[in-house]
Amino acid sequence: MMTDVLDRWRQPPSAEYLIAKAQRQTGLSDFGDLPFEQPMRLLLQACREEAQLSLFGGAAIRWDTVRFLANLLRLRDEEKRCPEILDQPIEAPIVIAGLPRSGTTFLHSLLAEDPANIVPRVWQLIHPYPSPRDQKREAIDRREQRVARQLQMFQILAPRFRRLHPITASSPQECSEITAHVFASLRFDTTYRIPSYRRWLDNAGHLDAYRFHKRFLQHLQHQCRKGRRWVLKCPDHIFALGALRCVYPDVNLVFVHRDPVAMLASVARLTEVLRRPFGRHVDRFEVGREDSDRWLAAAELMINAADDDRLQPPIFHVRYLDLVADPAGTIAALYHYFGRALDSYTAARIKHRVAANPNGGYGGRRARLEDYGLDPGREHQRYARYMARFGIAPEPDRVR
Repeated sequence: MMTDVLDRWRQPPSAEYLIAKAQRQTGLSDFGDLPFEQPMRLLLQACREEAQLSLFGGAAIRWDTVRFLANLLRLRDEEKRCPEILDQPIEAPIVIAGLPRSGTTFLHSLLAEDPANIVPRVWQLIHPYPSPRDQKREAIDRREQRVARQLQMFQILAPRFRRLHPITASSPQECSEITAHVFASLRFDTTYRIPSYRRWLDNAGHLDAYRFHKRFLQHLQHQCRKGRRWVLKCPDHIFALGALRCVYPDVNLVFVHRDPVAMLASVARLTEVLRRPFGRHVDRFEVGREDSDRWLAAAELMINAADDDRLQPPIFHVRYLDLVADPAGTIAALYHYFGRALDSYTAARIKHRVAANPNGGYGGRRARLEDYGLDPGREHQRYARYMARFGIAPEPDRVR
């Protein structure tokens, strides 16, 4: 009997139940034309059949799904009351992509120091609008404090996570959290073992998700000070470059590169740490194989994109070792490439941030590829074309 009860709590409810719950929670019912239903059903099915959810994993997929649905309802309601939201221009965003664990988060945080830039923050992507109750009471906006408490709770469940990926409620956040609202995001694949969902997303493409991505940014921009340029970041952009360019034809693309052996050990460890609270079993060797194959495919996509002479402006490339050796110089070169200048105020802010957060705030010992069934020599051979194309040197084995 107890086993049956636990099994029910581990499994996500039906899509109909979760939609109705979000509608009751918000008092709203109109989703408009948002393309979320089929992806949501496929995600829930994959979680039931493949993810081997823990009790926390079952609770998390419920909470996440209802939150995303409630946000969709709220976004649609705001659009009906204020149609000019969808007239907001999102012009020439700087978009950072590249292999994960290659310095993309570090670069994003440095660019966020420039007051002329705007980045999506963790708390904004979890709660893009204050609750109607708070707005009616003209209360203090407590979204950031609520998210900070949620992060503290997750820190208890996954104590190694913050050492691997320092994050606060006000940190710049990845775009995968935006596209997750329409359930078309590789963010889910990192958290849950759901290979059928990932295969579906690879085949279905990302255009609908990136159209929603722009729509979400328009909502955030409508609420903030105008005249700033978006700086966005997500390694997963590599798998959606066509959709990204279609939605943002004037995009300024930045690729960050790193020794794949150093990257793979780190990303496999992060995948393991993220999945453990949500599932009852994590196979390290499976994680290693999946991550190696996945990011080898991404490396090939980056080579193809870099060799595409039609891109205007061409992609700006950053090497991880250059970034950590001279952060301010890297930002200055990036700005110059895209026709901007790094002012002295922002340069000082960047230097202060680097001094206050050496190594980007990361800590702990570097993971070993062997722990994930991977051989460093073989991985260097597999990624040899990528390393040669972008002039990437092997990194010494050192504390990360």
